[in-house]
Amino acid sequence: MPVKSVAIIGAGVAGLAAALSFARLGVRCDILEQAEQLDEVGAGLQISPNAARILAALDVLPQIEAQWLEPETVDLASGLSLKRLVSLPMRDVARKRWGAPYGVLHRATLQQALLAAVKRNPLCHLHLGKRLEAVSKSILAGITFQDYDLIIGADGVWSSSRYAVPGSPTARFSGNIAWRFTIAPDYVPEFLRRRCVTAFLGPSAHLVAYPLTETGGFNIVAIAAGTNPGDTWKAEAQGKQHALLVEQFRRWNPAFEQVLQHVNKPTFWPLFQAGEGSWHNGRDTVLIGDAAHAMMPFAAQGAAMAIEDAFELAAFVQRGQAVGDALSAFEAHRIPRIEKARKRAALNKFAYHASGPLRLGRDLVLSMRPPEAFLADFDWLYGYRAEGL
Repeated sequence: MPVKSVAIIGAGVAGLAAALSFARLGVRCDILEQAEQLDEVGAGLQISPNAARILAALDVLPQIEAQWLEPETVDLASGLSLKRLVSLPMRDVARKRWGAPYGVLHRATLQQALLAAVKRNPLCHLHLGKRLEAVSKSILAGITFQDYDLIIGADGVWSSSRYAVPGSPTARFSGNIAWRFTIAPDYVPEFLRRRCVTAFLGPSAHLVAYPLTETGGFNIVAIAAGTNPGDTWKAEAQGKQHALLVEQFRRWNPAFEQVLQHVNKPTFWPLFQAGEGSWHNGRDTVLIGDAAHAMMPFAAQGAAMAIEDAFELAAFVQRGQAVGDALSAFEAHRIPRIEKARKRAALNKFAYHASGPLRLGRDLVLSMRPPEAFLADFDWLYGYRAEGL
């Protein structure tokens, strides 16, 4: 039968989206978050049409659209020569081809929009400062004095909710590091186009740059191989970490030296991924987002997949079948799409980080392929209509 109450562990993008998705269907939601307050985390974020379509259904998109930028193009360029290899029209194509916009914004803008919608909804109740070492109905009842039909683990790559799911995925270091930072408006170099998303490709590394309307500056994500810093999800990129960043891009075009000299509060993010494993316990607990399938950001789909998970979970659970059966159906439905997104990310990593003759061949192929062929490659991803829409 349909559930009447849900406990959600974690108030990130996945958790807040899950609360709104269930509340939309008339379900009471309690969100438990270990942080005392929800501060800005991370830097920029790309919202592709598959996620924007869901945010519109949750009545969150209008608030985001007032602050984000819909890029004119998404480009691939050489990190050595700065030459543009591919330029895909995005602003004019996304709404027509995939039925929803493509935008870039600060992660905090998305989180605040979701949070505001949660606070407005009488079925959503947020509990801050609730750190959980283990998750169960009895533990949650001791905190909120509520009994729940379903527990959703949306608590990220270091999820404590996984312990309630036998055979759940394990997080492992991917061998890659992401440096995230912003550039103030006064220090944005001329080669960064102010209304475009650009991925600069280089040997064993790539760098993605796009403007942030909220700050007037640029968001930068630089990804390359690195050493495992241990069980952490981010750290300040100071000292040896910042030196590693500079060294990693030393062989790139000298224009990047200015970029790396004027970074604003860089953070150092070791990238972990979750392997195969069960997403639910067959009864009353399920994992979504990074807790279930943390993946590499080479397809810029981490947040989008979490939003899809949240929305489709609510649709499956509220179909009227037993909760355990609904969770099995949800997992079976989502895994093929997640695996396809993983494979796309792996292909992008291979192409983005190519070196030597492979790099030369890649550049030739990219420069000769028509934009329409690239856009068609995104139809399965950006044109996806989630269950329940």
